[in-house]
Amino acid sequence: MTSALPQPLIELATGHGVATEFWDWQGNHRTVAETTIRTVLGALGVPAADEEQVAESLVARHDAAWRRVLPPVTVVRAGRRHKLAVHVPAGREFTARVHIEDDGELELAHDKGAVNRDVDGVKISEATVLLPESLPLGWHRVEVVLGGQGNGGESHSMPLVVAPAKLELPDFLTRDGSQAWGVMTQLYAMRSSQSWGTGDLADLADLGAWAAGHGADFVLVNPLHAAEPTPPMEPSPYLPTTRRFVNPIYIRVEDLPEVAYMSAAERQLVEWHADDAQRYLDLDFLERDAVWAAKESALRMVFRQGRSLRRERAFHAFVEREGQGLVDYATWATLFGIHGPDWRQWPAELQDAAGPAVDALREKHAQEVEFHCWLQWILAEQLAAVQREVLETGMRLGVMHDLAVGVHPHGADTWALGDALARDVTVGAPADQYNQLGQNWSQPPWRPDKLAELGYAPYRDMIRAVLRDAGGLRVDHVIGLFRLWWIPEGTEPWEGTYVRYDHEAMVGILMLEAHRAGAVVVGEDLGTVEPWVRDYLTECGILGTSILWFEKDYDGDGGLLPPESYRQLCLATVTTHDLPPTAGYLRGVHIDLRHALGLLDRSLEEEQASDEAAREQVLQALRGRGLVRAGASIPEQVEALHRFLSFTHAKLIGVSVSDLAQDTRVINQPGTDEEYPNWRVPLAGPEGRPVLLEELFTWRSARRLARTVSRQS
Repeated sequence: MTSALPQPLIELATGHGVATEFWDWQGNHRTVAETTIRTVLGALGVPAADEEQVAESLVARHDAAWRRVLPPVTVVRAGRRHKLAVHVPAGREFTARVHIEDDGELELAHDKGAVNRDVDGVKISEATVLLPESLPLGWHRVEVVLGGQGNGGESHSMPLVVAPAKLELPDFLTRDGSQAWGVMTQLYAMRSSQSWGTGDLADLADLGAWAAGHGADFVLVNPLHAAEPTPPMEPSPYLPTTRRFVNPIYIRVEDLPEVAYMSAAERQLVEWHADDAQRYLDLDFLERDAVWAAKESALRMVFRQGRSLRRERAFHAFVEREGQGLVDYATWATLFGIHGPDWRQWPAELQDAAGPAVDALREKHAQEVEFHCWLQWILAEQLAAVQREVLETGMRLGVMHDLAVGVHPHGADTWALGDALARDVTVGAPADQYNQLGQNWSQPPWRPDKLAELGYAPYRDMIRAVLRDAGGLRVDHVIGLFRLWWIPEGTEPWEGTYVRYDHEAMVGILMLEAHRAGAVVVGEDLGTVEPWVRDYLTECGILGTSILWFEKDYDGDGGLLPPESYRQLCLATVTTHDLPPTAGYLRGVHIDLRHALGLLDRSLEEEQASDEAAREQVLQALRGRGLVRAGASIPEQVEALHRFLSFTHAKLIGVSVSDLAQDTRVINQPGTDEEYPNWRVPLAGPEGRPVLLEELFTWRSARRLARTVSRQS
């Protein structure tokens, strides 16, 4: 198919992973606008404003690998041989070795180089170094030392990552027919009488203990990533300020050891703050800002209390382990409180996280920086305690965390990580059947070139932090490890294009860190996903995601996919956070809400009729299998849908806490911002009244639904 785009621009874009064409959700071939391609290339640091720049950038691209002795980083799979291209001045001798992560080194065989090219007036040879298949898993370093010409040995090195060939399932899931179930919750919305107005890590531990008593093996939580350190706090857990660190709103203050050593008057003040926050338990919507204001005041009192020598040493060991990343985050939080939420509006000298002005401010406000480091230490301790306790109660996986797609454009990561995140573009999605104008998520994407130059260290550190003290990880929009839809700032979502990533590196590092943590990985692969991607992830041992309502038998009559046809490597659920709880879905509340918000493309009657027909098709399939009777109540239908999932081959089954409570209210309505209180709806019962954990744990209906999917029943 002939393109109207200039051929040199196509060649340059393709070389940098920028799509110049794609197939849309309706199967139509689309050519990307020339202005979009040039802008996206510019965001990648590739000049392409005119044909002269394109020509110069093509030359630079052509010679880039030849200008450096080693690539910036190499990621390989264990058990496979790999040939590494090394570029040295023609005729120069060299030695190559790999320094093993734990200990020792290994000499590497290589040829003398048979391919030559003139680069910048110097003849360069391309030699091949053989990486043996026996290399252990880990983060190693390849070193090449050039000899000759009396230079005493010129050393060049690069990170070498050896990832597992496949991420193996835990033993208990490898047996034929094995299946585990768990609960899924929006932790902030799930409160107890001891909560300070929003759910916290103690509530998570209590939920895990209850679920484990009914045979559950995991509890999947929404992303716990950090939000803004002062109000107003972004309500969406999928738009955090950083994905490496955790939101302190989830701390249970009373569980801090230092509270026990406070004076009676100080403890009374802490209790006063708790009482103040607990006033919000009866409201219809969550009050994060007020809750955090009360909790932060109490935490500052505990921080000033001081620590024992033992605790002080543990704190400093944590800070040392987390390194500069933690210090940068704590510095950003301090600057946020002084200069406001958008670091791009701060004084110019404070916009450079590594600049001397930031160092001076960090020293001046050392106690405030230490406070934010301390909060992360407390969170790490309480998260570790939750995982330890749920495993002790019988779970075999424990806590499964959720990794958001990206971060807030004004947040800590965009400040601290510099140009590792692209500027002047955001991430989103092209038009699809659910949003025909496309979506803009307002999140800056990773720059694939900068990630490679950094040896993927920021990505690794993020993955490693989220997996610490966890039994699993759900990766939201896992296709983002392969390609992301980049949208130039100031344009519409549909005016973007895809940018590809080195998925072998991104997925390989994810597998290595999950292997080391002993965790399973679930990729959210819903929506527009290239078919080969699902096959690739399956070969890697990464589970997919199956939502019952979306699983159709497209090879048959288009009805509900039979349970025998479900893939094994998946987390199967009835609902997700972008749909109403199942009781609400069965009542069609999502149609009523979209109508009230003006989001329907057709009349209310048409949408209701279509939605009811689709639901009836599913219920008819359940009746055909004897799972539910005609005229069954909504709770009976909810149980039948979950019973259906237990008949599938899926290795993991998830049950929403909202379904345990028979909640009907929508958690998040895609396509809205302030039009609906997204992410601010507390857990409620069937009548819409907020329900606390202690009450939920006594409900026979909750126990009955748990038994529906439990192999203990």
